[in-house]
Amino acid sequence: MILRLIYPKWNKLEGQTHFNLPPLGPSVMAAALPGDVTVDFIDENVQELNFDEPADLVGISVMITAQIKRGWEIASEYRARGKQVIFGGVATMLHAEETMLHADSVFLGEAESRMEEVIEDFRRGQLKKLYNFMPHPPDIGIVGPARRDILNQELYYHKGIRMVDLFQASRGCRFSCYPCAVSFLGGRNFRPRPFDKVAEELATIDNNRLFVVDNSLAQDRDWLKDLFRMMIPFKKNWCSHTIDDDPEVLDLAAQAGAWYVYQAVIDSSDFIRERIKRYHDYGIAVEATVLLGLDNQSEDDILRLIDFLLEVNLDLAEFTVMTPFRHTKAWDDMERDGRIFDRDWNNYNAGRVVFKPLKMSPDRLQELYHYAWEQFYRDETQEQKMFKLIMRVIERERKLGTYQPPRKDLAGVSFGKQVDR
Repeated sequence: MILRLIYPKWNKLEGQTHFNLPPLGPSVMAAALPGDVTVDFIDENVQELNFDEPADLVGISVMITAQIKRGWEIASEYRARGKQVIFGGVATMLHAEETMLHADSVFLGEAESRMEEVIEDFRRGQLKKLYNFMPHPPDIGIVGPARRDILNQELYYHKGIRMVDLFQASRGCRFSCYPCAVSFLGGRNFRPRPFDKVAEELATIDNNRLFVVDNSLAQDRDWLKDLFRMMIPFKKNWCSHTIDDDPEVLDLAAQAGAWYVYQAVIDSSDFIRERIKRYHDYGIAVEATVLLGLDNQSEDDILRLIDFLLEVNLDLAEFTVMTPFRHTKAWDDMERDGRIFDRDWNNYNAGRVVFKPLKMSPDRLQELYHYAWEQFYRDETQEQKMFKLIMRVIERERKLGTYQPPRKDLAGVSFGKQVDR
């Protein structure tokens, strides 16, 4: 049996450096399939989709909201050709009712221990319209290594440099942040994977550079220290979302290969300034993730925030527009108040204003979003700053004896040249 598994393309943010990372969701789902299912994976962001190639069942894995409409288009073409289509992934869970109109089946929740039932139903011609396992996540202890063998790793290079592989050490999040849907998707319980399972998966990854995609690495300090101790012998270099900035944690993080962290910056407080300094004190770079358009932000607040970012020696910054994704507190509040004016999911890419801000017009917020990118990268482009981060990790890899030279046949234009943001 051939499962054609598709990861739809989406429009990248205008003006930013474009690169593609090997997606994790499809690899995790593939690992949960029965062994006699052959997976033919297509990442439409880096590959051409040929509808004529053979498939018994078509799966569409949708991670972000901006992919969902393209997923529906793909499903429509396959269904017109007589193929059954099943959807899964984060954005499917956020848009389940709409997606059921475009699919033969919709899978909600985590895949482990559940895909055998789905495949058996399909083989008997009894594929259900809905499989909803969200209320009952599987035992985290059964989550094994993702099937990265379904990915064509040759496609995930940027100018000769191999991109990071995605990796997850825990699921769920005990926090419930205003613009985030994670508590809806994965529950409010922090669910760390057993360390032997984490080690098993790390041993299967041949890439020296990882993105640890856990929702937060600041949920359990003792677990985090043990995680970093376990990671040290693998000699990986990794980036992640915010980690606990306790000195012992930071020291262990640096030993374990912490390359840089994403630090949310929503104000110009001394707390943020000192936190960035603490990361740097341990040799950990910082990429600020900056959300613009929160209800308490005025134009002056955003302008002051941009000035602050230029002062605090950040290594990178990523600016996004406040976006009311489905099943978040932000969506509930703005929907109730009639502030959402754009429901074209293609525009829900965190770079388009789709709601009415409280303290400025939508057009002004859009202007400030572009201004933030332009100001922060006015002296050095995004690619030049990324190049500096790459050089730092290369230096560490050379010391560890793990350095893998760039692919010259894929290099194209040098990182160091002046390019548009």
